[in-house]
Amino acid sequence: MRLLTKKTRTVVISITSLIDVVLLLLIFFMLTTSFVEQPGMKLDLPETESTAGENTDELTVTISSEGEVYLGDELIDLENLKAELQKYKEDNNTSSLVIKADKTTPHGTVVRIMDIAKISGLEKLIIASEKVK
Repeated sequence: MRLLTKKTRTVVISITSLIDVVLLLLIFFMLTTSFVEQPGMKLDLPETESTAGENTDELTVTISSEGEVYLGDELIDLENLKAELQKYKEDNNTSSLVIKADKTTPHGTVVRIMDIAKISGLEKLIIASEKVK
């Protein structure tokens, strides 16, 4: 007597559609993560080994070791700095500012001026340094 044996089925998973979905998800995440804006300021920090020549066309904020703030050559109050920077930006159609700070200037003062510049619409902040001899 012959017994009927069931044929075993082999299960085949088609991964072609899964690869397509994974590829589309990968492309989606790559594109969306590049548009996420990082908080903070973008700074162009000069190298200390070699520095470029000073550009006199840029507006300069100088901070002394005592915390006095000069806009160009004029002593200015921090409360008036925002209005002056906005006025300068509109008049000269520029978005850059050079910050010169003494080595002993408190870090908080420099950060406060950088924040005022960012709020005023200046996007490019240049931190001045001296060339190492």
